[in-house]
Amino acid sequence: MSELHAKSRNKLPAKEFAEPEKRAYPIEDKSHACNAKARATQAVKAGRMSKAEATTINKKADAVLKKEG
Repeated sequence: MSELHAKSRNKLPAKEFAEPEKRAYPIEDKSHACNAKARATQAVKAGRMSKAEATTINKKADAVLKKEG
């Protein structure tokens, strides 16, 4: 996965995040989209996130993965 430094992350538009209001789970490329899905699954299992939130993240990440092929 490519590294995303704070300066680059801050420049990303909100639409490049699976949770734009929190600017959480960047999904600007395939590797970050896969990582967002994995982290959402972990958060649900740990009780830090609802299944509905994870579903939203997964849908947005899947759209990026489909687009990037």
